[in-house]
Amino acid sequence: MKLDNILATAVASKTSLPSNRVAAVIKLLDDGATVPFISRYRKELTGSMDEVEIRSVESALKSERELIARRDFIRSAIEEAGALDAKIDELLAKASTMTELEDIYAPYKPKKRTRATIAREKGLEELARILMSGKPESSRQAAQKFVGKNDVKDVEEALAGASDIIAEWASESPRLRNITRNYYNRVGTLESTPAKDKASELEQSPYSQYSEFSQSVRRMPSHQYLALRRAETEGLIKVKYVLPEKGSELRDKLIDNFGPRYASKECAKIIDDAVADAGKRLICPSVENEVSASLKENADKVAIDIFAGNLRQLLLNAPLKGHRILAIDPGYRTGCKVVALDQQGNLLDDSVIYPVPPRNDFAGATQIVERLIKNHHLDTVAIGNGTASRETEKFVKGSGLIPEKAVYVVNENGASVYSASEVARKEFPDKDVTVRGAVSIGRRLIDPLAELVKIDPKAIGVGQYQHDVDQTKLKDMLDYTVMSCVNAVGVDVNTASEQLLSYVSGIGPALAKNIVAYRAQNGDFRTRKQLKKVPRLGDKAFELSAGFLRIPGGDEPLDNTGIHPESYDLVKEMAKSIGAQPADLPANGPLLDKIDVKSLAEKGIGGLETMTDIVAELRKPGRDPRTDEDNEAFIPGVEDFEHLSVGMEIPGIVNNITAFGAFVNLGIKENGLLHISQISDRRINSVSDVLNLGQRIQVKIIDIDSIRHRISLRLLK
Repeated sequence: MKLDNILATAVASKTSLPSNRVAAVIKLLDDGATVPFISRYRKELTGSMDEVEIRSVESALKSERELIARRDFIRSAIEEAGALDAKIDELLAKASTMTELEDIYAPYKPKKRTRATIAREKGLEELARILMSGKPESSRQAAQKFVGKNDVKDVEEALAGASDIIAEWASESPRLRNITRNYYNRVGTLESTPAKDKASELEQSPYSQYSEFSQSVRRMPSHQYLALRRAETEGLIKVKYVLPEKGSELRDKLIDNFGPRYASKECAKIIDDAVADAGKRLICPSVENEVSASLKENADKVAIDIFAGNLRQLLLNAPLKGHRILAIDPGYRTGCKVVALDQQGNLLDDSVIYPVPPRNDFAGATQIVERLIKNHHLDTVAIGNGTASRETEKFVKGSGLIPEKAVYVVNENGASVYSASEVARKEFPDKDVTVRGAVSIGRRLIDPLAELVKIDPKAIGVGQYQHDVDQTKLKDMLDYTVMSCVNAVGVDVNTASEQLLSYVSGIGPALAKNIVAYRAQNGDFRTRKQLKKVPRLGDKAFELSAGFLRIPGGDEPLDNTGIHPESYDLVKEMAKSIGAQPADLPANGPLLDKIDVKSLAEKGIGGLETMTDIVAELRKPGRDPRTDEDNEAFIPGVEDFEHLSVGMEIPGIVNNITAFGAFVNLGIKENGLLHISQISDRRINSVSDVLNLGQRIQVKIIDIDSIRHRISLRLLK
């Protein structure tokens, strides 16, 4: 079987997808195509596989190639050691996981200087083999032959050295390692206790629940494992693995599965003791590291998936286009920074008002806001949801200068990161960080996606333990999520920022910079074909990106749709089939209803999936797939933590979703925690099955921790 077919079969097995479709996706990926491009424009080749399936193929392909590379390395290493034979080669070929490969490699891996290597240096490996045969009736008599050689002082030293070698052999046994892994995963427990002299500090920390904690390995929730690791890293707790009856059952299993079937009494005791020593000293610590790595990998995946899901929801929030915005970054002592923005988010004016404590300058603030609204024809207000947000909203609504329904509260997480960034400095070189932050808040209301792509996704604050998970995997997933969202929506090539363009399929930072520079020098693009004039934007980049770039009001109406330029001739044929012109088709439902895509596909004019997508695009040309959401300002409930009481029912907004629940903005500084157990009467697998980021909900306060300022909530129907 060819390597390509073997690879496709392996990936298909991992993803449970048809191997022929997987093979097509692999070829496209290897040719440089992106996931959004393949899922959108190569449906005939992939059997209409969606983006999630194609992404799973991409991930499995990467994993399989890493496995192949490791297998090749191990085979070469064993061959160089002169130990490669047909049996080992067959085992390597059949190994389907990294763990299996590493178990095969273990006996041949370069070793540190250990008790076993020291024993080998003294020539005691031969004695170990003699004892492992089980034949000698007297182990001491067998060991006596080695006394006086290579600095072996006596029989006890000889037997001890041979035992160390046997223990190492046992520790390298794939069978014993698998028995141990399975045992830990089946009955192992993780327990935590306060670190020395840290009990009081732990009690006051967010990890107080882990002062006396115990959970089975197989039932360990991802968020609890990450919390344990963080608390241990901070020196607050000690974590250890615990086995039933101190591992005696495991020890017996290891002994039963190693050594000759028949052995003399003395040999059997030496082998059994060596295996027990191997289990305690070598196998268990190694397997505990493996189990920890597995728990961490699984916990990372859950946390990263949650982060990506939250980010996707945030990025795909509906834009509020066509409005002129008064954006406010609230603050107490330093005042509220206010900016005026036009429909495109361009900064028109800025000022500072002090309508909240300690100044409470309502008259002065009203005068400034009134001037900005009047001078710049502002019709909508965006208020950051941080410090003093509630008081600022109360002032704006009370001023009567703008309708209450035109007041929006905007998640401002990451605005300070943007305001201090190089991107912000380039946009507003003569403005300080406070003004830049207010601009970011306003622009998030106009177009969340276009603004949030300027910020490191980790700074947006919609994940859990983002600093504890694998940073490479986190970045890869978040970058992919942003790219997926950008391409799902499409980008106006004449207004998009360099940052937004860089996430378009086939573009990247360098080409994005070239596009912006070309646009600045030559004016707006009139057609997609004009993109080929951008320096270094070749045929491949054009193929991958053109369908996702929009040109409203350009020379070619189809350039403002998701129809790829490669299909423009197909659109002509589709129009011709009903006696129409391509220009007659966009938004013309009755004409589009006449197109028989199935009949055209049977005649070989085009692919059924592609033509079906073309008709859908023509029905709503230039449409934005983001749906409208209720962005009404926060509904007044309480204004201070001290006003809360158990049993109170109040409104809230979901502002973060985790594996264990959701954090809810109650309109005060402190968020409430809606634990997963308090969300539904039935058991749910994921919080996101019930709640969405930004969703408005009604909750009941079930507990208040006045010392730590923690609020526990229950979801009301």
